[in-house]
Amino acid sequence: MSRPKAASVGDHRPDIASTRLTASDASDRTSERLHTMIARDIGIAIVSGRLLPGETLSGEVASSAQRAVSRTAYREAVRILAAKGMVESRTRTGTRVSPRQRWNILDPEVLEWFLQTRPSEAFVRDLFEVRLMVEPPAAALAAQRRTEAQLRTMTAALEAMERLKLSTEAGRAADRAFHHAILEATQNEAVMVLSSSVCAAVRWTTLFKHRVQEAPRDPLLEHLRVLHAIRAGDAEAARDAMTDLVRFALADMQASLEAGAATQQG
Repeated sequence: MSRPKAASVGDHRPDIASTRLTASDASDRTSERLHTMIARDIGIAIVSGRLLPGETLSGEVASSAQRAVSRTAYREAVRILAAKGMVESRTRTGTRVSPRQRWNILDPEVLEWFLQTRPSEAFVRDLFEVRLMVEPPAAALAAQRRTEAQLRTMTAALEAMERLKLSTEAGRAADRAFHHAILEATQNEAVMVLSSSVCAAVRWTTLFKHRVQEAPRDPLLEHLRVLHAIRAGDAEAARDAMTDLVRFALADMQASLEAGAATQQG
């Protein structure tokens, strides 16, 4: 699989924030509700391995006092984590970290927490294997079922992605809009419901690459090949193009993991 050339639309783990919320943390993240911040900090501690499966969290009274938050906020944070399968609460034994196989790792927030740390190669492989199971067949369906309006949405998304670049949040949003439009163009509700997980994986892996590498490879050409195949109504070409896109993205992510490891060792 050879690396494509550039094109245009026209043609040990890194340090992790402490689970204790400080006044500056709260000030910097004013858009988040308090219980969401608490759930995020505990969630990152779990996925990073600082809190292990089977380990019991501190009691509600002690934990809320430690973080200088209300017991209500802490309790709501635990409910968020329980809904994602990450903890389980029992009357006599307290709240424990659930076995890893119960975690909803395709939940967009859980994906974010994983990629706030240095994810393992196995986790990255699993994530991209899921994308390979979903996105190439979805692109094939989109080639057969897309509307003209959906095609215009895909085209506009790639134009914005080329103009704004993936180093910016606006450029990454355009990338997600492209992937979302393809899943939507399948006209299959069961596939469309996967959009939040797929787009979260696209967002956080792209952000990770740009955080670790100064100038990661531009994947615009692979996106254009997908768009052109869908526009032509060629289902097999769309499937093949999306397969290449995801595989190149995996190779880029693996290179970023290696670069991050080399930086830490240096």
